[in-house]
Amino acid sequence: MPPHARTAWIKTLGQLALILVAALVLGLLVGHPWPVLTLAALGVVAWHYWKLREVLVRLTSRQWLAPPAAGNGVWSELHRLLYRSQDETRSRKQRLVEMLRAYSAAAAALPDAVVVLERNNQRVRWFNDAATSLLGLNYPDDIDAPLGERLQPLSVAHWLAAGRNAEPMLDAASPADPSVRLSLRLIPYSDELWLLVARDVSKLMRLEQMRRDFVANVSHELRTPLTVVHGYLDMLDPADQPEWAPMLGEMQRQSQRMTQLVEDLLTLSRLEAQDSLADESVAMTPMLATLKREAEALSQRRHEIDVEDEAQVDLWGSIKELHSAFSNLVANAVRYTPAGGRIGIRFSRAEDGGAVLSVQDTGYGIPAAHLPRITERFYRVSTSRSRELGGTGLGLSIVKHVLQLHQARLEIESEVGRGSVFSCHFGPERVRARDLIHPFPAPT
Repeated sequence: MPPHARTAWIKTLGQLALILVAALVLGLLVGHPWPVLTLAALGVVAWHYWKLREVLVRLTSRQWLAPPAAGNGVWSELHRLLYRSQDETRSRKQRLVEMLRAYSAAAAALPDAVVVLERNNQRVRWFNDAATSLLGLNYPDDIDAPLGERLQPLSVAHWLAAGRNAEPMLDAASPADPSVRLSLRLIPYSDELWLLVARDVSKLMRLEQMRRDFVANVSHELRTPLTVVHGYLDMLDPADQPEWAPMLGEMQRQSQRMTQLVEDLLTLSRLEAQDSLADESVAMTPMLATLKREAEALSQRRHEIDVEDEAQVDLWGSIKELHSAFSNLVANAVRYTPAGGRIGIRFSRAEDGGAVLSVQDTGYGIPAAHLPRITERFYRVSTSRSRELGGTGLGLSIVKHVLQLHQARLEIESEVGRGSVFSCHFGPERVRARDLIHPFPAPT
């Protein structure tokens, strides 16, 4: 107990004792000590109950207490403590209100749309001003409304249901204005609430489209001069001028590499321009057989090629694009594995009911620092080795885009000096029962 509270308590007890002693003396003087003492005690109790009632009335009425009057008894000390507590609460509430106003003003000033959602029912709890222009939400009509219904025709119900596992939507049309492109991100920041952040990426998408158009147009225009160069090189016979043979051979190799680079750029531009593919049944038995033949042809008996078909299912997707992706992985494994190494192609089931096609090699391996960027276009771990082996730097980027169009993902595990494993993971919706007869063979 603080000293000032202890002093007030002792003073009150002293006053009580003094009143009782005075009542006892008065009772002895009048010849009735006990009745007088009893009346004095009852009076003291009544007075204390009256002071207690005053405190309860003030607390239950939720009124601001007036500054306590001068005094040094228990009740004066209690009034001072209550007033101090109420004053501190009022100051703390004012600071919280000011902080909330500052946060609200900052959120309202953000150019990105911010929406607070309830986790269980996906209802809107709060949104800022930008959510009105970007998402079409209106206050107060859309408060406590299901967000999936309010963002129609943008389909986000399934995406919101994924919760913490929801991948960002990098390009989606705004419900308020279809010409505006949005990037949506779901951030679970508590057990009960989620945060939806929508950003206007229209300018970025236009710049990206300009880049894709430029690459596609330039790549297309390069086809004609390259064809002319190939024609003239084929007309030159190294036997006529033996001293030109090394130069002609190098020119042919570089022109072929340039042609392959143009073809890969055109393929990548075509994939980036597509939002979906025409799905069909992909027979994996002939697909795996084709991949093995391609690997053996590229290896020229320098590697051990193994194929395992453990899944016993087929896939649903584009035969041409999947063959392109798988073939790129197999070709990379052969190119970057020294002679005498092993290439393993394995098709198996995943724990979630999907399927996984993995290509494992015993090659040079990839340092961990390069793995996050390995699927970027033209990114090379070793420039000299890539040029020596004839790579264009676009193969893994093509693989990534093909898998994205199939709602699949690429996982890479690698250790320097021991090799790498490239795994294509397909969801259960891409798996179908294997046909006993495959009327359409895999591409060759």
